[in-house]
Amino acid sequence: MRSPVKRYSLAIAILIVSFLWGVASSCRLNPDSLTSRDSDAGARVTAAAATGSVEFWLTTPDKSALFTKQATNLVFSNTTNRYLTIDVDTTQTFQSIDGFGFTLTGGSAYVINRMSTASRDALLTELFGTTGNAIGISYLRLSIGASDLSPSVFSYNDMPAGQTDPNLTNFTLDMERPDLLPVLKQILTINPAVKLVATPWSPPTWMKSNNSSVGGTLKPEYYGSYANYFVKYIQAMKAEGIAIDAITVQNEPLNPNNNPSMYMTAAEQASFIKNNLGPALRTAGLTTKIILYDHNCDNPNYPIAILNDPAAKQYVDGSGFHLYAGDIRAMSQVRNAHPDKNLYFTEQYTGTNGNFGGDLKWHLKNVVIGSARNWSRNALEWNLATDTNYGPRTPGGCTTCLGALTIGTSVTHNVSYYIIAHAAKFVRPGSVRLGSNVPGTLHNVAFKTPDGSKVLIVLNEARNSQTFNIRFRGKIVSTTLTGGAVGTYVWK
Repeated sequence: MRSPVKRYSLAIAILIVSFLWGVASSCRLNPDSLTSRDSDAGARVTAAAATGSVEFWLTTPDKSALFTKQATNLVFSNTTNRYLTIDVDTTQTFQSIDGFGFTLTGGSAYVINRMSTASRDALLTELFGTTGNAIGISYLRLSIGASDLSPSVFSYNDMPAGQTDPNLTNFTLDMERPDLLPVLKQILTINPAVKLVATPWSPPTWMKSNNSSVGGTLKPEYYGSYANYFVKYIQAMKAEGIAIDAITVQNEPLNPNNNPSMYMTAAEQASFIKNNLGPALRTAGLTTKIILYDHNCDNPNYPIAILNDPAAKQYVDGSGFHLYAGDIRAMSQVRNAHPDKNLYFTEQYTGTNGNFGGDLKWHLKNVVIGSARNWSRNALEWNLATDTNYGPRTPGGCTTCLGALTIGTSVTHNVSYYIIAHAAKFVRPGSVRLGSNVPGTLHNVAFKTPDGSKVLIVLNEARNSQTFNIRFRGKIVSTTLTGGAVGTYVWK
């Protein structure tokens, strides 16, 4: 029989242990009890990591949801069912991603720059910011000189009729100072990491066979001058604090009908790259990438022919594509021929005669999902913004190009805004494409981001709703998309 003292000591010990256990329990990390210095975002990430929950952002063809975060409780579990399943496999990795975005045409800059200061600031933060409700555009295409969606036709070295300037003594960016340069500089203040690819629609007309902004070819005697034109452009933009990551040699070289435009065969482009452009950039100490072709997927032999020339290939980073003709799988055909070179998707427009649901479905399937599954490092829709008359434009320029934004007395968000938002906000530069299967009509692409998040973009191409599974590391989560809807799913 224990003595009273021993019994008393044992009772005290039990009380102390119980107290310490209660303190320990109350101090366990709980996302709902984080201190005020912890951000809401941090709490959400902690909760997601602890529970295996999935964020779900939805756009529907009837516009009932427009890139809207869903208040659903999607959690990975060990349950089983007979639904179609998308497997996301982190052991299969493919290309790195540079970003998603649009072309900042001269016309886009024009309409954005005429907004009130407060409205412009808010819009550019929404487009290029990386926190809150911003969609995080991370890649832009610029025109070197005018595109057909500029307020007027110009180059950076225009001369009076009959005069030439082979030494480019009259080169100037002055035509960009009113609108493009200030808008672009503000964008880079918001996000300095936005990548820029720059594309000419036409050289100065005095360099061309027909002395016109429309069509014609580059005269052989001006190959050297035109190469130096690129050098001067890159250097002039650098002097403005703007780094050009890449240039393409010619926008749509097999389309001489736009204003501006120029026709350039594969043989001509190969000659220009290997004998002039590549050496000129190298001599100037510039590391700006050279992207060839920059036209439709119906002619993969064009870039392949240039890359088959070792003298040209040494200067080339990769090939750019549009999809106004051909099949997106042509990008993989070029990659298979030259797996050491990169691929880029540089333009696709949505038209004023289209419809929201049809464009949402086609562009998600081909431009965002399709190009990524065929090795593209980026995906760019065409024009960022227009006025209410779908301009400004050059004489003969596109009259049916619907911008991502229509800017008038208010800002209207059009279909390409949502197409790009589904990727740009979550698939940040430096992400890597992961393996995933495509069951039935559930087109999809998966990524791992630099912070370790997994992102899955899914399009239900079917007319009817489909419930399906996302499987990751042996566990599944079930979700539903109505016909024609797109969902972006994000988890840690």
